[in-house]
Amino acid sequence: MRTSPPAGRSNSAPEIASRLRLSATRLARRLRQESGAGLSPSQLSALAVIANYGPLTLGALAEHERVAPPSITKVVSKLEYDGLVTRSPDPADRRVCHVAISSAGETLLEEIRRRKTAWLTERISQLDADRQRRLADALDVLDELIS
Repeated sequence: MRTSPPAGRSNSAPEIASRLRLSATRLARRLRQESGAGLSPSQLSALAVIANYGPLTLGALAEHERVAPPSITKVVSKLEYDGLVTRSPDPADRRVCHVAISSAGETLLEEIRRRKTAWLTERISQLDADRQRRLADALDVLDELIS
């Protein structure tokens, strides 16, 4: 068992933070590539938010995504055009509309998640048992960092 970092690496918090940020960015990019969704990252993110928290008003979705309302309107328009979401006017205020995921949107998200999980499963299965255990332990630590 290694007790010191490899040559040229440090166990300092800034060094670990830098490596973690880079690894997380690379992993997120690779998973986007594996999704095969044909959606931009902002479209995919909005679709997932709508699936998890919807139906939402456009304002609430923009706030959740931390973008300006005109930007979210453009994203939702594309998702609606593709049949992935539906819009419906608010019965109390016709100026407000709610966005919900469609069955096609749910199916697409399930397929994207399946592809990403399959890719990760394949990669993880190539690790030996010790590395798989270390990865599982690291996930516990990552969960603590983000909670």
